[in-house]
Amino acid sequence: MANVLKYMVDEKGEKTSVLVPLKTWEKINHDYLKLQQKLKVFVSIKNGLQEVKQAKKTGKKLQTLKEFLSESNH
Repeated sequence: MANVLKYMVDEKGEKTSVLVPLKTWEKINHDYLKLQQKLKVFVSIKNGLQEVKQAKKTGKKLQTLKEFLSESNH
């Protein structure tokens, strides 16, 4: 099966849409969802690091790993 894209054009001959083979679309969508999950993890890490930095400046006590894990198990 050829992995051929088909373009739709308007009356001026300008591309307006593209038809993608289903298997190609499923792969694109799968990869996109994986990237979205990675982005969420990276943003969470970034936010956590900013929270630690801010806590160091203000002297705020942060939750320990043991407290976090204990909380997560409930």
